[in-house]
Amino acid sequence: MRRTRMAAVAALTTALTAALATGCGGGTALGGGANNDSPKELTYWATNQGSSLEADKKVLGPELKKFERQTGIKVNLEVIPWSTVLDRILAAASSGQGPDVLNLGNTWSSSLQKSNALLPFDAKNLRKVGGKERFAPAPMAATGASGKDPAAVPLYSLTYALYYNKKMFKEAGISRPPATWDELVADGKKLTKGGKYGLAVEGGNPAENAHHAFVFGKQHGADFFDAAGRPTFDKPANVAAVKQYVDFLANDKIAAPGNAEYAQNQSVRDFATGKAGMLLWQAARTSLAAHGMKPGEYGVAPVPFQSGKADGRRNVNSMVAGINIGVFQDTDNVDGALKFVKFMTSTEEQRILTTKYGALSPVLDAQKSKPRDADEAVQREVLAKSAAPLPQVPDESQFETLVGGAMKELLADAAAGKKVTTAEVRAKLTEAQQQMQK
Repeated sequence: MRRTRMAAVAALTTALTAALATGCGGGTALGGGANNDSPKELTYWATNQGSSLEADKKVLGPELKKFERQTGIKVNLEVIPWSTVLDRILAAASSGQGPDVLNLGNTWSSSLQKSNALLPFDAKNLRKVGGKERFAPAPMAATGASGKDPAAVPLYSLTYALYYNKKMFKEAGISRPPATWDELVADGKKLTKGGKYGLAVEGGNPAENAHHAFVFGKQHGADFFDAAGRPTFDKPANVAAVKQYVDFLANDKIAAPGNAEYAQNQSVRDFATGKAGMLLWQAARTSLAAHGMKPGEYGVAPVPFQSGKADGRRNVNSMVAGINIGVFQDTDNVDGALKFVKFMTSTEEQRILTTKYGALSPVLDAQKSKPRDADEAVQREVLAKSAAPLPQVPDESQFETLVGGAMKELLADAAAGKKVTTAEVRAKLTEAQQQMQK
């Protein structure tokens, strides 16, 4: 592996404070860079998209066999949990021993772009997978820093939506889903009674917290980074954004204190089992079904705004969530890897995979079909009109870790009965900003 890339990866790893895994799968050669030494085989790291790792294998297995029949290239699949996938990618980038093709959270694109871990999708490589114009603009905006070749291309798109329990709403006398945060809090208080709460949150998950902080920040007219990519975590509007979210538990008390510890999708379970009347989540349909909740039992609406007249830069109610697919820089089957990316992002495969996963397709042709249900209809509208990519800066992953971690601590304080003030929120965000600047 080139020394410059090893240095870049080492710096990135330190910045992310990620503990690298000592062993990782895959069969690429060390030090050679992208080549075609193994033209009949690929290793593919897929992220866990379904209800379990085994469920993903059942979804992907037949499609990979289809690719093998078409091309003669065998694909060795490994599905990796979200809790370890970033460490695995960084370890592979550092050692040069990794997969040929991999999924990655689109919020990591710029960070991995900085490490040179991924094969750039320059004009030539984009043509090999069908061209940039095949993909919707919003998901393409989450593939790396502006002005640079994308680090990957979009595979699955997601947006946040508001899920609400129809029966609980009816019993509480609520006739429609809230369109503003004031309405959501008011509805949440009506729903909070008898051991049930208005809203389920995933307070122990730093990434989930940071996603909401980003949206609230946009709605307050602020960003967590300036135009030069420097952190601005403790700007007054960002402080207000974080406090507004933390206050769902701390001040409004529409989220259960135990939600401060949730980090394994327990908020989805609580909503599905009637312990909470509302949920802010990405493409929850398959997860809710896994918990026994039927589609007719819940409604889906866009995430609220600060007011009914959101416009301009404040017209954001979701991050552009989703999964990108990239090619490892040291692949020993670059042509096969690009063929596989083209296959996975083909219109036919997109319709198959996004239907099974309940995701949106970032491929424009695949979006021409009728929405499967209200969930997809809402997400399509949000993706097209009011979703924005997280900051495409190399330190974005640190934003999730540090700001999301600060919110986790604030929610834990609130759950313990401590009053969370604006000054305390500002202090936590200032500390997070200082940690990033070290």
